[in-house]
Amino acid sequence: MSRRWQQVKHGLKRNRPAQFSLLVLVIFSIAALLAALSPWDPNQMSLTARLLPPDAAHWFGTDDYGRDYFTRALYGGQISLMVGFLSMLFSTLIGTLVGTISGYFGGRIDNLMMRVVDILLSIPAFFLLLVLNAYLKPGIANIILIISALTWMNMSRLVRAETLSVKEREYVVYARACGEHSLIIIARHIIPNILPTIMVAATLNIASAILMESTLSFLGLGVQQPNASWGSMLNNAQSFIGEATWLAMFPGVLILLTVLSFNVLGDVLRTAFEPGANRDE
Repeated sequence: MSRRWQQVKHGLKRNRPAQFSLLVLVIFSIAALLAALSPWDPNQMSLTARLLPPDAAHWFGTDDYGRDYFTRALYGGQISLMVGFLSMLFSTLIGTLVGTISGYFGGRIDNLMMRVVDILLSIPAFFLLLVLNAYLKPGIANIILIISALTWMNMSRLVRAETLSVKEREYVVYARACGEHSLIIIARHIIPNILPTIMVAATLNIASAILMESTLSFLGLGVQQPNASWGSMLNNAQSFIGEATWLAMFPGVLILLTVLSFNVLGDVLRTAFEPGANRDE
């Protein structure tokens, strides 16, 4: 594992876009965590300061209610990044659990689990997003649960494929011959050896989760007022796209940079952790 992390560091050192992506994510994360230091209240309205363009006092201008747009972007980043990380965490846990159990035990358990996964994958995810969100009370917790429930299937298939390979190796066969419990073998021998693959997929899942949350909020089905996320800020900017372009530009650029950065870093991890990717260079 240490050798692989050395490969990650080496990949970052010679990859300028990856360095920029890491810097972007660090800055965005720190800025979101320190949002409370902003002198402006993100929900304080001022009708005399409506739709002010960016200036020294309001770096991102103000919205149609006179609220400081930079402060709302900071708090929106908290929600968007939190949804991305927590959705990734839950979907990774579910996908890893299903994938390892299916791949390790095989037989009827494998067939049953994979047919369920195939059925779920055949249903358009965005359609399910709209249906579930329509029946559940809008809120951050429900958004995280919905996105997690719809993004674990690909992870489970990837983990299953890796488990099928790892379980045939000598140390796993020896552990079974020694009578170790199956769950202990999975936890001690299989998951640690497929962890690099899980990490690569999880990094890409964060970007997908942020896009899903932004799409839901853009359609008015996600984060509700007065709270803000980058997607809900884009939704509110629709009516003012002609007279106040900054309302759409700033959250759009933040979403673009965040998703692109996660994808670039995911590619660096893939190159470092997958032997085939290293040979192709």
